[in-house]
Amino acid sequence: MTITDNSIYLPKDEMPRNWYNVLPQLPTPLGPYHTPDGQELPPEALAAIFPPGLIEQELSDRLWHPIPEPVLEALALWRPTPLVRAFGLEKALGVTSRIYYKNESISPSGSHKSNTAMAQAYYNKQAGLKRLATETGAGQWGTALSIAARHFGLDIRVYMVRVSLDQKPYRRVIMNLMGAEVLASPSQMTKAGRAALAADPDTPGSLGLAISEAVEEAAGRPDTNYSLGSVLNHVLLHQTVIGQEVIKQLALADEKPDYLIACHGGGSNFGGLATPFIPALLEGQKFKLLAAEPAACPTLTTGTFGYDYGDTARLTPLMPMYSLGPDFQPPAIHAGGLRYHGASPIVSNLLKSGLIGAETVDSAEAYKYARIMAQSEYIIPAPESSHALALTCRKALELEQQGQPGVLVFVLSGHGLLDLSAYEKAPD
Repeated sequence: MTITDNSIYLPKDEMPRNWYNVLPQLPTPLGPYHTPDGQELPPEALAAIFPPGLIEQELSDRLWHPIPEPVLEALALWRPTPLVRAFGLEKALGVTSRIYYKNESISPSGSHKSNTAMAQAYYNKQAGLKRLATETGAGQWGTALSIAARHFGLDIRVYMVRVSLDQKPYRRVIMNLMGAEVLASPSQMTKAGRAALAADPDTPGSLGLAISEAVEEAAGRPDTNYSLGSVLNHVLLHQTVIGQEVIKQLALADEKPDYLIACHGGGSNFGGLATPFIPALLEGQKFKLLAAEPAACPTLTTGTFGYDYGDTARLTPLMPMYSLGPDFQPPAIHAGGLRYHGASPIVSNLLKSGLIGAETVDSAEAYKYARIMAQSEYIIPAPESSHALALTCRKALELEQQGQPGVLVFVLSGHGLLDLSAYEKAPD
């Protein structure tokens, strides 16, 4: 272990060697996936688009899953990531609370998405697949999976939400550089895309629609599987390296958290931080796990809990989750990774059980604190990460008003170096 003036680093041999599965420890069991007629989805139905290794993880009741050596070697390119004490941010806010951020922006893709991308590419390669199809919103997931596909020798096609592709064209450049084919979604390549364009040629697209296109392609090609960057159980499983490292780093710093905060779109980033802390909550430790979601797409705070589809064309199984409905068309906010109508079944279960909380952040508040962080910590947060940052600052200021400073940790899920146009256009 190394502690610098503001950062806590773990040595390579302290990197997690297992993924943590929260499913066996949920107070209320997670409901099974359903077919459109309401019947329980048989596991073999997932084999049309997922490899056996990921299906086993999706449905597993085992608490720990060993990380395969090739995946460990890939993760070791950047993990463990540092937990950084934000002294500059604390000073800029004028608070006596101690604020830390888990810096996931140092991955090859610049975001936490690489944690599951490497795993998913590995299991598909192991199963003999040649190609992957996926969707991406802001481009972090598409970038991460393109790099992972390159690493494990797979071809890939990425359906990128049209409005995000227009806003962030350099994401496509990176994906193309890694050998990926990138299409604006909706596209003419799929039935779902053609139908959306026929209904509205100027549609900005949505994550739900891009998922439909990628699933449709994967289901129709025997050489191709589908990869999803959030929502599903196995994706959150892979992201638990984040929370596991934070637990070790806080112990080394002799800190006990009051708030643990991450942004929420589909749930992988938040779930990766939160789920390893669930056993401590169940044992009676006192802290709060908070999901920060955009006011423009408030799935957890105003969505309805029930069985719903994960995509616009209703090709996915029905999942028990909070949802705004598969037809929900979110505004074209720059935080494209948070523009999703549904929420992970695991995160939804935790919220319904009262183990976690959720609050909304509007774009103005997110960019206000993103600028403060850029000017005090000299790191530019991704628009998605800025929502977690803003909620952290909100809570730190509330604690200050109450005269009760605390310890707050948030995940910097990615950097915003490819989002500078958003900063340029955002209100002061």
